[in-house]
Amino acid sequence: MKAIQLFEAGRLELRDVPVPEINEHELLIKVRAASICGTDIRMWKNGAAHASKDAPLIPGHEFAGDIAKVGSAVKNFSVGERVSVAPNIGCGHCDACVSGNTHLCSDMQAFGVTMDGGFAEYVRVPQEVILQGNISKLGNDISYEAAALIEPLSCVYNGQTLLGIRPGDDVLIIGLGPIGIMHIMTARILGAGKIFVNDLSKERIDKAKELFPEVLPIVGDVMEGITGYGNSGVDICIIAAPAPDAQAASLEYMNMNGKLLFFGGLPETKKIVPINTNLIHYRQLTIQGCTRQSISEYRKCSKLVNDGRIPLDLIMSDAYTLEEYEQAYQNAAAAKGLKHVFRFDETEMEDA
Repeated sequence: MKAIQLFEAGRLELRDVPVPEINEHELLIKVRAASICGTDIRMWKNGAAHASKDAPLIPGHEFAGDIAKVGSAVKNFSVGERVSVAPNIGCGHCDACVSGNTHLCSDMQAFGVTMDGGFAEYVRVPQEVILQGNISKLGNDISYEAAALIEPLSCVYNGQTLLGIRPGDDVLIIGLGPIGIMHIMTARILGAGKIFVNDLSKERIDKAKELFPEVLPIVGDVMEGITGYGNSGVDICIIAAPAPDAQAASLEYMNMNGKLLFFGGLPETKKIVPINTNLIHYRQLTIQGCTRQSISEYRKCSKLVNDGRIPLDLIMSDAYTLEEYEQAYQNAAAAKGLKHVFRFDETEMEDA
């Protein structure tokens, strides 16, 4: 099969590698779509702990496809079923795992990060992934491209669930890449009132307005934009960009009892952010972080997408073959458009 392999920082190659063998407790998935994430770009630029010259790694943790083979001891799955995969696998016995938060396991494994992922024609699914419940079955109407994006959507859903958005809350979203657009989609589902949007790129602001005409765009000074729409502040602020200045400034935009979500990590050299703690105290603010998603949240988002409640196809900008991986990575790294997806042909599965 063809697979993209990461060897070290800056070195990706498309190679012919053996199709993975499975045992009686495992599944083999034929990948139909896999999307590029910021994590994939960082691993390409900086290297990864589980990728080396002697032991390259197949990246890709956002993917969907068809079941190509079923181990003889595996129950409840059949060849040909359409599925997507929650990529994070907990150890199963630590306190985080037994509480249902397998995504917070300190010994977590992940497709495309610590083990071979979806930038290949086939992916082996180990027994522990099946038993943990990471495989979600898809309806016939959902596209594979949309299904691949359930993973980042469920990260967004995790963050907004932790925030506890209530119907009518006024929400400000700063950063309108694919994650910011998913935050708009999710805030709408959860009943947000006004949704203000801001980005350094006027093009991205315009795109958000095109996709969701009801959003209130802010160009330039954020506080002036909020007051210009008749608000003294917002109830919820989500920083969906690796921007320390935006995190520091966001406290100024908040109503009393406001809640902030710092979504995503910052570069190592910019991770210390000065904030006005008096604003936290006197406005009784809450600052929330989030990371990854639980299996329950992934399943919930899979249902929302399967039911047509969240139109993830709107986020896909461009599709590529694996042979076009260099262009795909370069466009994703340059933040051109929104989501960049590897699309595999939908011919009949060959005997793997």
